Amino acid sequence: MAEPRRVALVTGASAGIGRACADQLAAAGWAVTGASRRGTGGAWTGLVMDVNDDNAVRAGVAGILEREGRIDALVAAAGWGVAGAAEYTSIAEAKAQFETNFWGCVRAVQAVLPHMRHQQRGRIVLISSIGGVIGIPFQAFYSASKFALEGFAEALAYEVAPFGVQVTLVQPGNIATDFTASRLLADGGEGDAAYAVAMTKAVTAMERDEANGAPAVRVAETVRQVLEAGRAPRRVSVGKAGERAGLMAKRLLPFRVFEAAAKGSLGVG
Repeated sequence: MAEPRRVALVTGASAGIGRACADQLAAAGWAVTGASRRGTGGAWTGLVMDVNDDNAVRAGVAGILEREGRIDALVAAAGWGVAGAAEYTSIAEAKAQFETNFWGCVRAVQAVLPHMRHQQRGRIVLISSIGGVIGIPFQAFYSASKFALEGFAEALAYEVAPFGVQVTLVQPGNIATDFTASRLLADGGEGDAAYAVAMTKAVTAMERDEANGAPAVRVAETVRQVLEAGRAPRRVSVGKAGERAGLMAKRLLPFRVFEAAAKGSLGVG
C-alpha cells in the first residue's frame, strides 16, 4: 500500500518566501495548503486564514485535518516589516508588528501541536531572520519580533521533542521579494529631523541589499531540505555568504569589534 502524501500547512503563502515554500513543497509531492489573508492558490490548495485571528487559525487547521486527515509539517512564513526610529514608532505599530510576526506563528503552532503530538511526529519550521540575531537599525520592532521568535522556538523544541516533533528556525538574510515594497514606515516623527538622515541612509541601504538579495526559492529549497531530513537542524541560515558570516562573527568577536565591523553593512557606518 502506497504511503499517503505528506501534508504541509504554509502560512504567508500569497507572496514572497511563503509562496516559494508552498510551490517548492507541492513540486516535491507534498499535499500543500497555503494560507493567507487573500487565500491565494497555486499548484496547491489556497486557504483564507488570517494568522492574527485566533478563530481563523483554529478553523483553518481543523479544515485541513478534516480534508487531509493529518498535518505533517507547519511552515510559518507570514510576516511583514515596519521601518522607522524606535523612538517614533507608536506602540500600536509595534504591537501590530508582533501580532503577525510573533503571535501569528504562536497561533499556528498551538493549533497544529495537538494533532502532531497525537500522531507522535511532525515538523515545525519558523521563518526567522538574520535580523532575529543581529539587530537592524530603524527596524527595531521587526528585529524584536524575530528575536522573540528565536527564543520561543528554542524553548518549544525542548517541550515537544518527546512527542517526535522537531522544530527548526530558518534565518534568511536579504531576499529579493515584495517584502521590500510592502514595508510600512512608522507614522511618528514627521517633522522631526533628529533621525532623518541616518534613517534614510539605513533604509536605502536595506532596500538596495534586498533588491540584490538571494531569490526566495533558495529559502524554499532550504525549507524542503529541513522537512525531508532525517534529523532537522535547530537553526539554518540562508543568503549571501557575507550576511551569514555575520552570525558567526557576532558569536565569536568581542561585541565592540563586531559592532564596529557591522555598522557599514547595516547602513549606519
